[in-house]
Amino acid sequence: MRGLVFAGDETAEVREFPDPQAGAGEAVVKVRASGLCGSDLPRFRRDSGSEGVIPGHEPSGEVVELGPGVPPGLRVGDRVMVHHYAGCGVCEMCALGFEQACPVDRVTYGTGAHGGHADYITVPARTLVHLPEPLSFAAGAAMACGTGTAWNGLHKMGISGRDTVVVFGQGPVGLSGVVCAKAMGARVIAVDISSERLAYARTLGADFTVDPTEVSVPEAVLEITSGRGATASLETSGAHLARAQALEVLAFFGRCSFVGNGPPSSIDIRGEVVRKVLTIYGSWTFTKYELIQVAQFMVDTGVDLDALIGKRYGLDDGERAYREFAAGATGKPVIAFDG
Repeated sequence: MRGLVFAGDETAEVREFPDPQAGAGEAVVKVRASGLCGSDLPRFRRDSGSEGVIPGHEPSGEVVELGPGVPPGLRVGDRVMVHHYAGCGVCEMCALGFEQACPVDRVTYGTGAHGGHADYITVPARTLVHLPEPLSFAAGAAMACGTGTAWNGLHKMGISGRDTVVVFGQGPVGLSGVVCAKAMGARVIAVDISSERLAYARTLGADFTVDPTEVSVPEAVLEITSGRGATASLETSGAHLARAQALEVLAFFGRCSFVGNGPPSSIDIRGEVVRKVLTIYGSWTFTKYELIQVAQFMVDTGVDLDALIGKRYGLDDGERAYREFAAGATGKPVIAFDG
């Protein structure tokens, strides 16, 4: 089979790999779409590359082979997404479906083991989640990490039509936050320093957009909310200033979910959290069960996740895909496979 690898210094190349075979409890998935994620960019940029590991932790596709011992709920031909972590399978975290926190043994597909930027991927069958027929493979790839992450951060806050939500950062996760918050009924304020990304957010339903290089974000939110402040915020950028402002924009008793990766940051506990009686949620991707919930939510609410997809690339265009993504391309990029 063919698979993409990072070769270092912002280069990537397609290499030949042995055709996969399903072992006990495993499934081979023919990849139909594999998303690009911002967490891949440090590996794309660094000198050492990925040391031969195929990246891509957001695959969706079709089951083409099952090994012995796979439960009967999974069949060849099923459309699936990959919950891209595998722990020991028996500890408390694994029993909860939160295998990314397994303290015994954990692998992340796309970093510690071959991921989805390839013709096929082999994973434990228990990591697979059925992709509903109304949803495209590209939508499945988006939900498998970025969109699912945004949905879960909002879901923890119980977002509804009573809320005004400020979404910080309009990369793929932030844009997903806009889409999901709108589907939950909220009024949405999108924040980013890129005019192109803000314009894209408006096409996806953002009610207001704010550029921090032009105006004060807290002041803009106060103006939009008639001096009250927002009821909730979702921070997806990982930037220090955005993390601080995600609390500053909130009204009394507001809620905030932090999902963005980034360097360590400090926040004003006394002035913001204590005095405003805020509730803060940390959210790291999602459990396998929550991925099932994400997919059902998209079907039930009729969300057009394909509108989130900025561009589709072939496997041979993988390097260009990552270069354009690293340069700030709008929307969710995916590597799409024919057939």
